[in-house]
Amino acid sequence: MKLATLKDGSRDGQLIVVSRDLKTAAIADGIAATLQRVLDDWVFYAPQLQSLSDALNQGRARNAFPFDPANCMAPLPRAFQWADGSAYVNHVELVRRARGAEMPPEFWTDPLMYQGGSDDFIGPCDDIVCPSEDFGIDFEAEIAVITADVPMGASAAEALHGVRLLMLVNDVSLRNLSPAELAKGFGFFQSKPASAFSPVAVTPDELGDDWREGRVHRPMTVHWNGKKVGHPDCGTDMVFHFGQLIAHVARTRNLRSGSIVGSGTISNVDRSRGYCCIAEKRMLETIEHGAPKTEFMRYGDRVRIEILDAAGKSVFGAIEQAVAPHETD
Repeated sequence: MKLATLKDGSRDGQLIVVSRDLKTAAIADGIAATLQRVLDDWVFYAPQLQSLSDALNQGRARNAFPFDPANCMAPLPRAFQWADGSAYVNHVELVRRARGAEMPPEFWTDPLMYQGGSDDFIGPCDDIVCPSEDFGIDFEAEIAVITADVPMGASAAEALHGVRLLMLVNDVSLRNLSPAELAKGFGFFQSKPASAFSPVAVTPDELGDDWREGRVHRPMTVHWNGKKVGHPDCGTDMVFHFGQLIAHVARTRNLRSGSIVGSGTISNVDRSRGYCCIAEKRMLETIEHGAPKTEFMRYGDRVRIEILDAAGKSVFGAIEQAVAPHETD
């Protein structure tokens, strides 16, 4: 099934069920008001939502209405936890090569991860608001999962069973703020503003055989100002699958329902597949020419992030955003 959260003026929005073709939706208030409520008692609520989803897909749902991603918040507008990994080690290796640094061997066996802000996610069509173009505004196309409760010390196989939903992420980065922050040794903070998520979150079964071994085996398509710049395969070159990423988070703590774990920027070794963030393009330019040529995003720029199934149909709906200045009163 496919779930979304409708803007209704509240912080957590209104849970809706969306049809498989993303054309219609139905309010789920007779079942549960919010997605977090469902995640907290999945065994009770999920069968009821599945029944509504079945009725909607069969054209039998009462009071169905046209689905518009522009009216959506993030599926979880705020979450108890947002932990973003870097499962595509090729991306990390390029970062190191571009600045002439050695690649530590443990990066291939122990995933990198940081804890991001989760109190204020933005919707799939909301603007990327930034105080200055000089901050180095970049998009990052990723996949994320929303988990059930995962106990401390869970194995990768056990952790994988905790995946409830999948969605897309634009993990916006302010690249020119990152170096000074990382130099302090405490990781990202100001350089990671609010992330945007796809219109819908989907249960793993919606992906069929494209979800296997803890990975999504479909291309991630990225358009920047209308030009396709990337279509890397999400399953290829993903060194750490989602079970491993979740287990990494849960090594020393319990992971509670509604936690979001990200894959990091999708990246393939095959350069013909393009890029999912501008920084990777700039790294390749630096390696080849000694300096980057491609500039970061400017006000008015647009990015579109989407995954299509084998029939060319959108799975999660598209993240489609414009960059805008921060307006102050």
